[in-house]
Amino acid sequence: MTDGDQTGPTHDAPYRGIRVLDFGQGIASPYCGALLAAHGAEVIKVEPPEGDWSRRLGTTYGRHTAISSVFNRGKRSLCLDLKSVDGRAVAQRLAADSDIFIEGFRPGVAARLGLGYEELSRTNSRLIYLSVSGFGQVGPSSERPCSDSVAQAFAGLVSINRGDDGIPHRVGTPISDVVTGAYAFQAIGAALFVRASVGTGRWIDISLTQTTAALLGHKFAEFMLEGGAPRALNVPAGTYRSKDGWLMVTLVNEPQYQRLCAVLGRDDLATDPRFSDFAKRSDAADILIAEVRAALLTKTTSEWLAALHAADIIAERILDPGEWLADPHVAAIHGAVRIETPGVGSVYAARTPGAVGLAEDTQSPSPDLGQHSREVLRDNGYSEAGIDALCKAGAVIDRSAA
Repeated sequence: MTDGDQTGPTHDAPYRGIRVLDFGQGIASPYCGALLAAHGAEVIKVEPPEGDWSRRLGTTYGRHTAISSVFNRGKRSLCLDLKSVDGRAVAQRLAADSDIFIEGFRPGVAARLGLGYEELSRTNSRLIYLSVSGFGQVGPSSERPCSDSVAQAFAGLVSINRGDDGIPHRVGTPISDVVTGAYAFQAIGAALFVRASVGTGRWIDISLTQTTAALLGHKFAEFMLEGGAPRALNVPAGTYRSKDGWLMVTLVNEPQYQRLCAVLGRDDLATDPRFSDFAKRSDAADILIAEVRAALLTKTTSEWLAALHAADIIAERILDPGEWLADPHVAAIHGAVRIETPGVGSVYAARTPGAVGLAEDTQSPSPDLGQHSREVLRDNGYSEAGIDALCKAGAVIDRSAA
C-alpha cells in the first residue's frame, strides 16, 4: 500500500520523478541503476549496438543471462551507437534533461565521447554524475583494467579469505561489484539531498577497489596494530561438517565457548589451559579445531542445531541459494522477488534491503536490447520521422517490434 500523492514521491517510491541515464555495463554501475529503479526512479539503460556485455556473461537465455536479467530490472533499454555523431547527440540531449548520469567507461572515455561531467554540467548544472571504475578517476593505477576478482585481490579481501587448503580465495559471488553499486546508490542519495538545498549536482567518483577495501572494516587497523597478519578471531568459530551436511558455528564471548564445549560433550576442552581464552585458542587453533571437527561429525546438522540453539550458541545450517529461496523464514518476510522475464523465465533475486512495501514484485523485467528505443525518444520530443532517420543511420537501434 502506498502513501501520499501517487504522482509524486512516496515512502515506497521515494525517487519517483527522478530520471536516470544508466550507461553502465556488467554489474556495479547497473546495480546502482537497479537500486534507483527499485526506489521509484525512471531509469533508461543506454546500451551499445552489441548490448551490455553482461548479456553474454554466463549461460544465455535469448539476449539475457542471469546477471543481465537481475541487475537491470525496472529499466527501459535505449540502444545507441556512441561511435556516431548522431548517437552522441541523442545522449547529450537526454542528459540535458536528466537528474542522474551513470557511466562505467574507463577513465577519460566519457569525456572523449562528449559525455564527460564538465561538458554535460554546462547545460545541466543540476546533473548528478556518477563514474564507476576499477581504480578511480585519478592516481597511478587509474588506467589499469579491473574486474570484481581484481578488486577483491587488490583491496586485501582475497588475502583474508584463506581456505583449509591455505590458499587465498576470491569470494564466490561478485561482492566487489555489488557493494560498489550499493555505495554508489548511497552517494547519489546524499547528492540528491544536497542538491535540494544548493541547487547544483556534482561528480561522484566510485571505484571497485576502494569500496571493496571499505568492506574490510577493522582489518586494516587490526593488521597495523598487531604488526602484521592478525590472530584469527573467535577460534574455534568456522564451518564444520556434520554427519549429513555442513553448519556454521560462531562465538563472540567466553561463556559461549564454555557452553559449546558442554554441548559437544567435551568439558575437557573448556578446562584445558591451552584453550582458556580467545588469544590462546587462536595460538592453538589447529589442535582445537581438529577436536571440534571430530565431535561435530558424530551427529546430523539438525541434531546439532537443536542442541546449539538450546544453549544460545550462534550457529546455522549452510544453505545453498535454492535452499535459501525455499526457507520458510524467507517466505514469511517476502525476502525474495520473482520476476517473469520474456525469453528467460522466472528470475529470482533477493528483495532490496530497506525498500518499503512490495513494489519490486510489480517491477518490469529486465528489457531486451533496444526494446524501448523508440518509446524513450518519443517521450523526449523526437518526431517519428526523426526517430526513423536515426534508426536508418544506425545511430539508434530499435527492437520494439522484434
